Amino acid sequence: MTADQLNRRRVLGQAAAAFGAATLVAVLLPAMAQDAPARNNASSFSMLDWRGYFENTRKGAILVDITSRALHFWSEDQSIYRLYPTSVPLSEDLTRLGRTEVVQKVVNPSWRPTPSMKERNPEWPDVVEGGAPDNPLGTRAMYLSWTYYRIHGTHDTRKIGRKSSNGCIGMYNEHVEELFNMAQIGTQVLLI
Repeated sequence: MTADQLNRRRVLGQAAAAFGAATLVAVLLPAMAQDAPARNNASSFSMLDWRGYFENTRKGAILVDITSRALHFWSEDQSIYRLYPTSVPLSEDLTRLGRTEVVQKVVNPSWRPTPSMKERNPEWPDVVEGGAPDNPLGTRAMYLSWTYYRIHGTHDTRKIGRKSSNGCIGMYNEHVEELFNMAQIGTQVLLI
């Protein structure tokens, strides 16, 4: 690691400690998204403008980019922009692309494997109750209009940033909790 990289890390660490990481992100990220053309952030995700993907941001907008393994969220009034790392489906046959919407939001959802998951993995349990530490849906789930598809947390953080799901979009629990509080029933979702 170079001295320049260490200095940047130290400055960012000190700023996060002084202002709180959530405050720093809430203040800097929307300002950067509005004031500058799309740039790469420290995680190599590109910030995007919603207008290339949605006609409007009524009820908010979620864009999931399978290739970069990133989820973008814009609030209805466009005052909030968030960019999160995600897990994505393991293979193309498990991946669904296109437009959908959030139809249900559940705190501490129970997990049940789909019939095809149970065929591939008959040893898996029939259900893992909500709130269980080994629940694959984590602490929050937003059900999409497509059967069996969700945006949810995960108990296994090693999956984030990888092709590791059976079709859903996985997030760190703290990230899905933040998104859960901002998204509404009817929030539009586009997977590309």
